[in-house]
Amino acid sequence: MTDDEKRLHQLGYAQELSRTMSGFSNFAVSFTIISILSGCLTLYGFGMNTGGPVMIVWGWPFVGLMTLFVGLAMAEVCSSYPTAGGLYYWSAKLARTNGAAWSWFTGWFNFLGQVAVTAGIDFGAAFFLNAFLDLQFGFSTTPGHTILLFGIILLVHGLLNSFGVKLVAKLNDISVWWHIVGVVFIVGALVIVPDKHQSAGFVFGHFVNNTGWGSTFYVALLGLLLAQYTFTGYDASAHMTEETHDAARSGPRGIVMSILVSLAAGWVLLIGLTFAIQSYDGALEGEIGVPPAQIFIDAVGAGLAKVLLLVVIGAQLFCGMSSVTANSRMIYAFSRDGALPGSSFWHKINGKTRTPTNAIWLAAGGAFLLGLPYLWNATAYAAVTSIAVIGLYIAYVLPTLLRLLQGKDFQPGPWHLGRWSRPIGIVAIVWVAFITILFMLPQVSPVTGSTFNYTPIAVLVVLGFAAAYWFLSARRWFTGPKVQGSEEELAAIERDLESI
Repeated sequence: MTDDEKRLHQLGYAQELSRTMSGFSNFAVSFTIISILSGCLTLYGFGMNTGGPVMIVWGWPFVGLMTLFVGLAMAEVCSSYPTAGGLYYWSAKLARTNGAAWSWFTGWFNFLGQVAVTAGIDFGAAFFLNAFLDLQFGFSTTPGHTILLFGIILLVHGLLNSFGVKLVAKLNDISVWWHIVGVVFIVGALVIVPDKHQSAGFVFGHFVNNTGWGSTFYVALLGLLLAQYTFTGYDASAHMTEETHDAARSGPRGIVMSILVSLAAGWVLLIGLTFAIQSYDGALEGEIGVPPAQIFIDAVGAGLAKVLLLVVIGAQLFCGMSSVTANSRMIYAFSRDGALPGSSFWHKINGKTRTPTNAIWLAAGGAFLLGLPYLWNATAYAAVTSIAVIGLYIAYVLPTLLRLLQGKDFQPGPWHLGRWSRPIGIVAIVWVAFITILFMLPQVSPVTGSTFNYTPIAVLVVLGFAAAYWFLSARRWFTGPKVQGSEEELAAIERDLESI
């Protein structure tokens, strides 16, 4: 057995998944899900209304730094417990008391956030694909068309993930270079081609408030959503550790490096795009309904704009595929421990591909259901992004809180923070508490049925469901992560899978 398999056995699990991913591929999954070409551009129009250039440009490095604290705290715990369960497994092992309850609620918030992130990413891809099809073929950007494309994209991502982790890993490796080269190509085109650019004073200092709220400070805080939504999904490196070589080091490095590389490349992209704005109001009010696409058209012309759009759409499609991958592994692990209704079905492994096929389709189907309300309410997408941020970050920070409460009893893995562990963890907890409150607040005034922020309702529904399920039933039988068996039984499970 390899050291990775020995450690997995110590954590209580058999090597059911195929361990074929390199450290770079592990990083690539998280970097692809953060996807600066997806998050930055999908919510760019939101940022133009909530603070404008100054918040778009300066909000990014500030939020990126705060996110790095959260990622560092997560990475340290990941090194101690490199398993696909990730966050909910960590909570169970770190809690001094009531480990099963901590694990249960962490897992449900992680599940909610993962599904919402998948929905948000592929919904953004559908937006941009619809804009391209409108430009090229006159396929108008209506809610019905966007939802149709959304469903097709999720179907394709479900199929790609069903073929096996080797294909997904290879596509993720390609995705890293697609993103880096894509940013250079887009920014280069926006610097060289336009006859005029905005001034540095506009890009780094102009404030815009199109929300209806009177408070500049409040609107500036709302503008942080653009960056904070983009910096999500890096827990994917933890969820892929059972398929990664040298997982106790590769998983933590994947988390931290995905944040750092995204921070640098994303800032270059946002600054380049903001300099290239030809008409601020024209970008917001364009017929296409996708401000970055309108900026491309105004700055470089329709022909080259279509090429830039295709670069963005490609990145978004890579991103959505990786999100389904990470989501399915979390579902697989959570159901392996009996926490989801129908767990025995969602936990099944396809013997030929060694992938959790049923979990893959639950991830894709759940994301589609979360995006459907857009047919009736245009603010549904903003709510989905807020749900993704809140659900994931609550799940991110609960193990960090429990790790701090353990103090010197915490057993670090080979990748750790040393004496910096406590201050970094405290900053991470404070930041997550702040953004959890912020993203539940109303984003547009006056507040009506069509502008209401439904995030608090969605979060309360999930919390209420998880709490009711726990107190009425699960607390009697859910004991946290299960041990699959003795050393001999784990070996037998592995032999059975290898014989298929």
